Amino acid sequence: MDEFITQWNAVAKSIHQTAIEKGWYDESGQRNLGEAICLVHSELSEALEALRTGNGPSDKIPEFSGVEEELADAVVRIMDLSVAMGYRVGEALVRKIEFNKTRPPKHGKQF
Repeated sequence: MDEFITQWNAVAKSIHQTAIEKGWYDESGQRNLGEAICLVHSELSEALEALRTGNGPSDKIPEFSGVEEELADAVVRIMDLSVAMGYRVGEALVRKIEFNKTRPPKHGKQF
């Protein structure tokens, strides 16, 4: 998993640099954290809308479905935010995957 974390962090840094270059951060390199989190949520809502409307090809990357594109957008925004805030999301992801393996089915709840 160390290689995954290394690659995650490298890609996240590249994504963050692109976000800066594309104007998502102000001149001081800051942005509103709440707004950034809401933008992750909006990408997930767009994925749901793509699913509701048949999940056809993405208009931007037509070799992928709309849901695939929007889920990718959510991950991109999370990776950008992780670098901007100094969060160790790649590491947390690995630990959370490991933890989830120890949990009972459906987290021990009946649904």
